[in-house]
Amino acid sequence: MMVGGPSEERPATAQTQELADKVKLQLEEKENRKYSVFKAVSFKSQVVAGTNYFIKVDTGNQNFLHLRVFESLPHEKKPPVLAAYQTNKSKHDELSYF
Repeated sequence: MMVGGPSEERPATAQTQELADKVKLQLEEKENRKYSVFKAVSFKSQVVAGTNYFIKVDTGNQNFLHLRVFESLPHEKKPPVLAAYQTNKSKHDELSYF
């Protein structure tokens, strides 16, 4: 891992899925659609003044999204924020900084 850069891509964990679920409504509002399938597949993390999570999400029918979720430092007690997202991704598209 490069200092300040994102980590290596790893399989999603229960914590990753929980984080994705917390920003799902934000995404649905921005996209004006509902996702019945929303399964975190893999992720990268980047420590900043908090943590950026880059999460690959399976939305069914071989459609994937990439999410960038910002989680503030624990003492700030703020909910995770959907900072950015990319649509029209495939299972094999690499997670990269966006």
